[in-house]
Amino acid sequence: MPVPAPNLYPPFNIVRLSHVDFVVSDLAASRAFYVDTLGLQVTHEGDGTLCMRAMDERGHHCIRLVEGKEPRAMALSFKLYDEPDLDRAAEYLAGRGLPVAWVERPNQGRTLATRDPQGTPLEFYVRMDRLPPIHQQYALYRGVKPLRIDHFNCFSPNVDEAVAFYNDIGFRVTEYTEDNESKKLWAAWMHRKGGVHDMAFTNGLGPRLHHTAFWVPTPLNIIDLLDLMSTTGYLANIERGPGRHGISNAFFLYIRDPDGHRIEIYCSDYQTVDPDHEPIHWDLKDPQRQTLWGAPAPRSWFEEGSLFEGITPRPADLSAQPIVAP
Repeated sequence: MPVPAPNLYPPFNIVRLSHVDFVVSDLAASRAFYVDTLGLQVTHEGDGTLCMRAMDERGHHCIRLVEGKEPRAMALSFKLYDEPDLDRAAEYLAGRGLPVAWVERPNQGRTLATRDPQGTPLEFYVRMDRLPPIHQQYALYRGVKPLRIDHFNCFSPNVDEAVAFYNDIGFRVTEYTEDNESKKLWAAWMHRKGGVHDMAFTNGLGPRLHHTAFWVPTPLNIIDLLDLMSTTGYLANIERGPGRHGISNAFFLYIRDPDGHRIEIYCSDYQTVDPDHEPIHWDLKDPQRQTLWGAPAPRSWFEEGSLFEGITPRPADLSAQPIVAP
């Protein structure tokens, strides 16, 4: 099996993914997409920024938009368990020869900025401003009724290398795709919070952000969103789905925001909290890998992604190709 044994006692304790910042070219257009159409809740607006949270979330934001000239993804942020974990993270990452800096971020306590070995910008924190619960304020539910941020997926130029690093810091592999010829990883799904993934890697020009996913109550919410998008000017923003993944078993829809940032709407995966949970293997050429019903993904899904601010991606080491829709 090409995936490493899980590290159950990592050098610092990551609770879960937390949030992402996007640079967008038109904040009003992005607000119409994320707030009026998807249904995220505004927690701050002004000075060229827009912060939002989903319905189950108590933290100040799960996504922050900043208006700028060139659309970009900024750091992927993760919540740590307690303050000493931040210091342990800084020591560990510096020992790996990775950049480490303490940065100021709105609505957060101490925040550690770094990059993974492939250049993906990461931030770690413990404290974020807490807000009153809104999950029972049903009058606020709109659009696809997003409950929480669920995961990131990144293009990686070498998935084996990415998995090795994230395994070292405590992420555990739940499912993976292997290229049968080279025996190399083509994709992998890794978690901290007990779902199928907080972080996933897809072979390709990278590092780039492939997508950010939001969990919704039921597949019917996705159908409602499709009806809404197709009748309010967002037909061209629907990229792939709806469908059910073979990997993760989740019901999904992929859409693009006005700047092309890819968003997945996601529900119905499974629990992975057991420390001896065994990863599921998939062959790259299995037609049910991408979609349980056999429908392949479009070429854009394999080639297009969001550039990270200040990072130049490099081509993938592995040239293997899955089934692509004509």
